[in-house]
Amino acid sequence: MGRVLAEGDGDSESEAVDHMSVTGRSNEELHEQAVAEAAQRYEDSAAERERVEGRMAAGVRFPDSPDALAVRADRILDRGGLSPSAVVADIHGEALDLPHTNERIIDLSNELQAWSFLPRGVRAGATVARITLRRDGRELPHGTGFLVSPRLMMTNHHVLPDEGFARQCFAEFNAQVTVDNVPDTAVRMELDPGSFFAADRRLDFALVAVTPALDGRPPGEIFGWNRLSVQLGKLVLGERVNIIGHPDGRLKEIVLRDNAVLVRLDDFVHYRTDTRPGNSGSPVFNDQWEVVALHHSGVPKKDDQGRVLRKDGQPWRQGDGDDAIDWVANEGVRISSILRHLARLDLDPGRRALLAEMGPDSGLDQSTAAPAPQPERITAAVPGITTPSVPGVPVTVTTTESDARTRGPKGRPARGTAFGGRQHLVFLHGRDQQGKEPEELRRSWTSGLNHGLTLAALPTVDPEDVWFPFYGTRLADLVSGRESTAQPVGLDEVSAAAAAEVFAAESPTGSYEQLLYEAAARAGMPQNGPAATEGFGAGLVGALHRPLSWLAARSDLDEWTIATFLRDVDLYLGDSSVRQAVLDSVLETMPATGELVLITHSLGTVVGMDLLTRLPDGLDPVLLVTAGSPLGLDGVNERLLARGPHRPPKVRDWVNVWCPTDAVAVGCPLEDERWGKLTQLAVQNGRDRAHKIEEYLAHAGPAREIGTVLTRTA
Repeated sequence: MGRVLAEGDGDSESEAVDHMSVTGRSNEELHEQAVAEAAQRYEDSAAERERVEGRMAAGVRFPDSPDALAVRADRILDRGGLSPSAVVADIHGEALDLPHTNERIIDLSNELQAWSFLPRGVRAGATVARITLRRDGRELPHGTGFLVSPRLMMTNHHVLPDEGFARQCFAEFNAQVTVDNVPDTAVRMELDPGSFFAADRRLDFALVAVTPALDGRPPGEIFGWNRLSVQLGKLVLGERVNIIGHPDGRLKEIVLRDNAVLVRLDDFVHYRTDTRPGNSGSPVFNDQWEVVALHHSGVPKKDDQGRVLRKDGQPWRQGDGDDAIDWVANEGVRISSILRHLARLDLDPGRRALLAEMGPDSGLDQSTAAPAPQPERITAAVPGITTPSVPGVPVTVTTTESDARTRGPKGRPARGTAFGGRQHLVFLHGRDQQGKEPEELRRSWTSGLNHGLTLAALPTVDPEDVWFPFYGTRLADLVSGRESTAQPVGLDEVSAAAAAEVFAAESPTGSYEQLLYEAAARAGMPQNGPAATEGFGAGLVGALHRPLSWLAARSDLDEWTIATFLRDVDLYLGDSSVRQAVLDSVLETMPATGELVLITHSLGTVVGMDLLTRLPDGLDPVLLVTAGSPLGLDGVNERLLARGPHRPPKVRDWVNVWCPTDAVAVGCPLEDERWGKLTQLAVQNGRDRAHKIEEYLAHAGPAREIGTVLTRTA
């Protein structure tokens, strides 16, 4: 192909920087190669692009797979990209199937932006800097970079090909105009490739450390930084992207709206945008200001002889300048591909720690640097319980069974006059309650229920009239196999996916992985296709990353909550000593006779189903409520004391309530006919509160079912 000037390599289009890096190739040559390879990929993907453009011309706004559209729509709502009320208002009265609803959500997110779109864009733009080259006593704008951690900046390999070249450059933040359209005060920060530098020619990226400010603060603390994410659903075909950079070395500019994504390849994405030379190294954002790609090259139009064409259709010649080229598209490197490459690097602990600062969503904590060694097993005194030894994390002494059975606060019985002494309202909590005070939990549950009872126009409940068995601290002791006063095992220092691998290895019956995959499958995880391969997969952080990522993307819960919840469920169901200890703890604070109204939540719904097989004969369960329950998973219900889906023993009425964005309640509603007759209630819990019991009880529907029984006359 003809000679193409390196982006931003000179003061004008006629001047190119000929500096030779230690790679032995000039930036101009590296950029020429990037452009040529991008053009070849564009040509090779012509059939797919024509298919996409044909569908778009026929009126299909987002010609992607249904799975990809579903995950994208969920992520838009989950990340606050579009108000749910806006969706409801827009589609009210229309009979839309699910695929069309997902398309409409994506469409609305492109057309109807919340006010936060603007300040979030300003925040994202603050992370973008102009990279400037010092040469022969001159300072020449050279490209664009953006912060991806407190101390690391990302740009193109053809902008910073090696450490030696990076030492001749510096970053300029705030190289922009103010709201009054006058130049802002630029802030210079030196690059520090000696502390960290990584680059790859094929993916055309470079990652370099930036020297802290004079007061010691890293640049990310001053200008912010972009949290790169491995989650699904950041972009679909036909959606628009936004680019912030320094075209031609000018002050910071932004490209919005006329920029549809055309093709998604394994490592690259093609899109139409009005970018200019100097945009090399710019971040490519979706409308939620998540970085989806690293912009690296334009795609020039060519003739049959492979010659680059000008806008007038004539072959481009030396000296014509980039402006004369007929650019037909732009190409960016997918962020997931860059993260995958970084995860495979063999780095010393210091540089690996710098990568880990990119945050948990990147998957680049130290546990992903290489396959983790098999954890040592430390046998606890409680039969059958072991805990993994995580490298670099201290492990303390274990506990005895007798100590575990007596440690921790006791549950709270109700006062004898509650509900005339005839009825007993019992709250049965779930996991992760260790260290909490049962009295405070009882008041919190009651407060939520009273909110719902008020909405249902029914009498409220006094917390002292509620039985509150407590097994939280005991369960935590049994799961960890350690003294409750010891420091945490340290699994919070590794990624959720890496921890899940440990949980799977330590599963008493080898069922943890089955639980996780079944939950993801019931949440719609495809077995193949674009949405199935968007994440890293088994090659990076193990086979369990994909189902964890899928569940987190489609719910209101993060990967850690999902991984640890399923771990506790698996240990309860798989180890008889854990199950027995939990049930014994619950039975310590339970009434012996009368009518039982049992309200269960999360893991407590599993414990409650087992508990119903062991109630004393004088206790009559008139109502069971299961909220945020995993009972719909076969990996759970098949391991109950009464195997499989079944009508709970002696229960008169059963209400199952769940929230669609609660990943713990995946598998609800309970549709297997073996469950028998029950009332199923779907509710919409508040954002970031999908699994909270207080949120479940605050709805009028479940509260009415409970209050009606409590006020029923004999």
